[in-house]
Amino acid sequence: MPSGYSISRRQLLKQGLLLGSIAAVPALGSQISKRPIITKPIPTSGQPLPIIGMGTWITFNVGQDIEARLKRTQVLKTFLEQGGQLVDSSPMYGSAEEVLGFCRQQLGQRADDLFSATKVWTSSTSEGRSQIDNSHRLWGLDKFNLFQVHNLVNWRDHLDTLFNMKAEGRLQYVGITTSHGRRHVDLEQIMKTQPIDFVQLTYHIDNRAVEKRLLPLAQDRGIAIIANRPFSGGDLFDDYEHQPLPEWSHEIDCHNWAQFFLKFVVSHPAITCAIPATSRVDHMLENMGALKGPLPEADMRKEMLKYVSRL
Repeated sequence: MPSGYSISRRQLLKQGLLLGSIAAVPALGSQISKRPIITKPIPTSGQPLPIIGMGTWITFNVGQDIEARLKRTQVLKTFLEQGGQLVDSSPMYGSAEEVLGFCRQQLGQRADDLFSATKVWTSSTSEGRSQIDNSHRLWGLDKFNLFQVHNLVNWRDHLDTLFNMKAEGRLQYVGITTSHGRRHVDLEQIMKTQPIDFVQLTYHIDNRAVEKRLLPLAQDRGIAIIANRPFSGGDLFDDYEHQPLPEWSHEIDCHNWAQFFLKFVVSHPAITCAIPATSRVDHMLENMGALKGPLPEADMRKEMLKYVSRL
């Protein structure tokens, strides 16, 4: 259990009761879990990665609330049982890393297949090293799969730190992130000049600015792309959820808007994984539906764009 964290006897009793409900989660998605999942290779290694991951911004920032923590444990458990692997967090996300460490402890060996991805986010190089150590402690991990420089903050020094960790065998992959379209020019130069494995950026059906330069560059350079904010922070549901899905959506096995939005994102050849965030098991099951069934090809992607443009 992360240091500084304590639970009262009353909370422990509640924990025991709620963990009993966690064991029942698989039945909610049993039909989905039997179907094969879609993976894409990480370009620098060939390692297959499921195309739907999980973000933790806002959703896992629940502090010391034990009931909320156990509900997030259900969400993580569902994600893993449906075939998900990549879980992304950051020190910027409040208590999210500590909560993830709690969830991992509750799930035990069931969380062993998790692909751990977090970030360093500080203008100080020395504080960055301390932050990296703290992330290991909070998650309860000796080694991360992926460490990323968050929003390009002090990226030169932090990349040096991360590249050294990778060379020493203490880290598998190195990446860098941006969001909301900020600093794409700087990101492009980093992609051209630095031997990074991953880039995380914003991409969704109503924001396709990265298609022009960054996604083709990632393909040319052999860089994996993680798409953050695939629902535009929930705005896509506000804009479209009251509208019907197109009749032909069943052809790509989309039964709700979440799957429609996600399959558009991950069907782009340059996108390796999308990381929607949720605090609800039912929404997680909807998201994970996009991990199975056919992906839209180029002509179908055009139809998807035409459809939403008319709504």
